[in-house]
Amino acid sequence: MGERRAWADRKSEIMSRPGAGAAYEAARIRFELGEAVRLRREQLGMTQAELAERTGLKQPAVARFEAGGTMPTIPMLERLAEALEMRLSVEFQPLREAG
Repeated sequence: MGERRAWADRKSEIMSRPGAGAAYEAARIRFELGEAVRLRREQLGMTQAELAERTGLKQPAVARFEAGGTMPTIPMLERLAEALEMRLSVEFQPLREAG
């Protein structure tokens, strides 16, 4: 059997590959957007099917979005915000402040 490596070592190796940082950041954004939509939907007591109907999407598309599986367009985010009784706010932050 091969030698087991610590996750930190494996992660460091993966992140050192070209483009890995950008891919990780895109995945993080998709996950955070999906989580925010899911939390608000649940807060409103709404099902994925109900949110889909309000936005003109199909329920599986809402499920994929909430799971971080798709990167939405601004118009899609606007439809989601309206359906969730929220206002969409997009902002730019300097990298050193973005956390």
